Amino acid sequence: MTADDSFGRLDDDDYPAYTMGRAAELLGTTPGFLRAIGEARLISPRRSAGGHRRYSRYQLRIAARARELVDQGTPIEAACRIIILEDQLEEARRRNAEYRESRRTAGV
Repeated sequence: MTADDSFGRLDDDDYPAYTMGRAAELLGTTPGFLRAIGEARLISPRRSAGGHRRYSRYQLRIAARARELVDQGTPIEAACRIIILEDQLEEARRRNAEYRESRRTAGV
């Protein structure tokens, strides 16, 4: 691996750069919260060679959204389900827009 490869990871939202402790600190939460949203399958942290959980920036954004909902009184399981459904809805909207655009350009 070259230095350029290593520096390229700094811009990669999916690179698992954060330890559980650091992720919890950045989110202002506890490692238990991160374990709970992992158990609810909202996020799936990668594991280091030593078996420690590692989180990406993308996963931290999702966890921050879950924390917002929990802070508003939503149970963790419900918050995770809401976020999953929001993500599915956004994907369906994106696909519908692509379909409409392809039909428009095809002259249908």
